[in-house]
Amino acid sequence: MKAIRRFTVRAVLPENLSALEEIAGNLRWSWHEPTKELFARISPELWQLVRHDPIALLGSVDPQRLAELADDPGYVEWAGHVRDDLRSYLGEPRWYQGLEAAPATIAYFSPEFGITAALPQYSGGLGILAGDHLKAASDLGVPLVGVGLFYRSGYFSQAISPDGWQLESYPVLDPDGLPLSVLRNPDGTPVQITLALPDGVLNARVWQAAVGRVTLLLLDTDIPENVESLRSVTDRLYGGGGEHRLLQELLLGIGGVRAVKAWADLTGAPPAEVFHTNEGHAGFLGLERISDLIGDGLTFDEALQVVRAGTVFTTHTPVPAGIDRFDRALVQRYFSTSLLPGVAVDQVLALGAEDYPGGAAEVFNMAVMGLRLGQHANGVSKLHGAVSRQMFGGLFPGFDAQEVPIDSVTNGVHAPTWTDPALRALAIEKLGTDDTTHANWADSGAVTDLDLWSVRNRMREQLVQDARRRVMVAWEEQNPGGIAPVWMQDLLDPNVLTIGFARRVPTYKRLTLMLHDPERLRNILLDPKRPVQFVIAGKSHPADDEGKRLIQKLVQFASEPEIRQRMVFLPDYDIGMAQLLYPGTDVWLNNPLRPLEACGTSGMKAALNGALNLSILDGWWNEFYDGDNGWAIPSADAAGDGAERDALEAEAMYDLIEHQIAPRFYERNGDDVPSAWVSQIRHTLATLSSPLSAERMVREYVERLYIPAWNNEKLLTKGGYADARSLAAWKARVRAAWPAVSVAHVDAGGLDAVPQVGEELHVRALVNLGGLSPDDVQVQVVYGRSKDGDEIHDLHYLPLTVDSSVPGTEDPAVAHEFEGTVRLTWAGSFGYTVRVVPVNGLLLGAAELGLVTAAS
Repeated sequence: MKAIRRFTVRAVLPENLSALEEIAGNLRWSWHEPTKELFARISPELWQLVRHDPIALLGSVDPQRLAELADDPGYVEWAGHVRDDLRSYLGEPRWYQGLEAAPATIAYFSPEFGITAALPQYSGGLGILAGDHLKAASDLGVPLVGVGLFYRSGYFSQAISPDGWQLESYPVLDPDGLPLSVLRNPDGTPVQITLALPDGVLNARVWQAAVGRVTLLLLDTDIPENVESLRSVTDRLYGGGGEHRLLQELLLGIGGVRAVKAWADLTGAPPAEVFHTNEGHAGFLGLERISDLIGDGLTFDEALQVVRAGTVFTTHTPVPAGIDRFDRALVQRYFSTSLLPGVAVDQVLALGAEDYPGGAAEVFNMAVMGLRLGQHANGVSKLHGAVSRQMFGGLFPGFDAQEVPIDSVTNGVHAPTWTDPALRALAIEKLGTDDTTHANWADSGAVTDLDLWSVRNRMREQLVQDARRRVMVAWEEQNPGGIAPVWMQDLLDPNVLTIGFARRVPTYKRLTLMLHDPERLRNILLDPKRPVQFVIAGKSHPADDEGKRLIQKLVQFASEPEIRQRMVFLPDYDIGMAQLLYPGTDVWLNNPLRPLEACGTSGMKAALNGALNLSILDGWWNEFYDGDNGWAIPSADAAGDGAERDALEAEAMYDLIEHQIAPRFYERNGDDVPSAWVSQIRHTLATLSSPLSAERMVREYVERLYIPAWNNEKLLTKGGYADARSLAAWKARVRAAWPAVSVAHVDAGGLDAVPQVGEELHVRALVNLGGLSPDDVQVQVVYGRSKDGDEIHDLHYLPLTVDSSVPGTEDPAVAHEFEGTVRLTWAGSFGYTVRVVPVNGLLLGAAELGLVTAAS
């Protein structure tokens, strides 16, 4: 058959229902329950069929039905009210507008955005997090503009073969049938972004999506202006080889900045003042900004200071293998063009060089470039921040891990998107609010145990029905014309303790840890008095056969006749499935290899619905587990090998399910309510709903990263970039002089023969500054508890002052004496040393330049 060309025909709405088109055009409907109810009323059956997509609904509904609604004054008034509410939401001042001073526009770059199942531009947690970031920013009034790529086939659609193997398909999306519009010039022509490549020009169209108050820009290369090989640059998310991925990331970073500038010029929006790159994929955005500043008369090094000051870099991976690393020669080829005027290829290559012990000379590291281009960096949980400081410590030789300039902002999830409508309705009815994150769930007088348990039962029932439907649909798709087996109609039991597990399927997430002892798991599932059932979902990257084998192993186990009623794998995990899966589970399981889970937001979404977590103490759970909101699987970090560790942790998981979780779930009072279990539900909702919210997360980004970045960049740009020029010159001078900086001698005294707590250690150090001024450096006593060897723990830092009474203090060519006093505040081992670090008011910390000299 010849290729079929598809396009979408949109319905013509009656004039008095024009509000529906305006409402459908803004993705706020994806998290605004009253708007969903408005569209569901048009046709409840069709609403389910189009998977809650208003654009698809309006394109499929019978015109006669629209005519009926147009003649219904109540519905017309309802639609007008929802439209007016949207307009009010878009225009009214919100939290951000109450801030005294803050950036006018923040550009947020991500390779994927998970906003709604109707716009499948995501693969997993990174994209869902980015979507939640935009939604929370909108709710708070943060002036964000999102930047990504439009992938014509999204990630992929997953099916499972009869023998359990993952099958991928790539349905082509029609952007005209999605909640998108083309960014156009005043004359109506589409805005076109161009990138100079070694063998031609890459062109991209810019699609816009309205995510509440936030605009999302998506660049698309599938346009006639490109040759066929370049039209496919944005074909799939995380598809293709190294060169294909490099082209995508060049377009995202460089093309994305150009798109933001075009959007601001056309809409009158203020220019972006802070740039946030969500993972390293968009790191090239800093180079485009440097090129612009060079065009304004700055040198590369001067422009680099400005760009660093206003850039936030978030790393999401705790493993080096998760970082994009390109062949250095490939990057060299693409930048040996007119792609970035004023930027030399050697300057680009230096930013991504792994020029540290253990680094590979032949690769270009996107995360390393992200850290060098972003003065403000963070991981996505406290534990992940600590892991990141260890992982990137090679960029800051001589500094302790705690000094590596990577902070952490723990991820959050967007409660209006992920909280089940039933729980929201309970909050409205009993607590007088639809804000479930700030509702008083601890008030057992307003919300009884029976109230909470009844809602939890309804959500579990909802999941069971959805699981049965999905399994039957998947079977029928693989067996056209066949009739699904009868047993699928009774899959799972709405009254049985339900454990959920869903995520991407890299090996470190250990999908099959639950299968470590199949017989023990079988006994848990089939326990006649306290049965347990598992609902599982997840996708493996198309190139990851090991991940596919894990899925196959689990599917084959779950397909055994005696097991299939108690364990199910749901194919094609997406937002639509997740919105029923998280609320419908009683326990959310997460068992990664610690500390390889950066955050793990799926468990957060479950918790917002009153599910209890059963997890390794990794990611967010490491900082929020309190003993009453779930269970911690002990980590067997000291195990001899991976197999022993898996065995120990699997046995611990089985023990918890058998001896703590199942007994508590099935222990009921006279009203058939598990009082102790519901107490944990109530505690979870009361203590975690607000801290786990994306609103909390975005506030942290604004207050701790965006505003400081904005202030830092303003300092460097004022007065014709005077401070940027002086900072670049100062860094060059310090780097040139540093090899001659040394601690020549350290002398200490003032202590008794047996020192006691409260005594003072007087330290003097003779330091050669190599021509630098004492104002260029800080000489410090570094002290703490001494351990075996030369290591000091529990570090403290005390600046020493230059002894101005010593002749020659003003002469940088002579050695300088520095002095200070350390009070002994603890008993036990004590160790100290003296070191020298560069210091400048425009630096955020001592480690920023990666220069330090310590006494030998």
